[in-house]
Amino acid sequence: MIMRLDKFLKVSRLIKRRTVANEACDAGRVLVNDKAAKASASVKPGDIIEIQFGSRQTKVEVLEIKETSRKEEAEKMFRYL
Repeated sequence: MIMRLDKFLKVSRLIKRRTVANEACDAGRVLVNDKAAKASASVKPGDIIEIQFGSRQTKVEVLEIKETSRKEEAEKMFRYL
């Protein structure tokens, strides 16, 4: 299963709002498998996502894709690297 990058960031709660996810992608602060990614890029289990928030950098591996998730389940969608 695949999902748009901006939607995955929101559903997994890595970024709280989809508009913020879009802005981060447009600004080139989100990498998928070491390449700058647009909000419309597809992500699938096994992909590595890097997000830069100012000086902080978050790197995660996509474990599963879900259309929706509760807060407790969201953290099972990825693991920190």
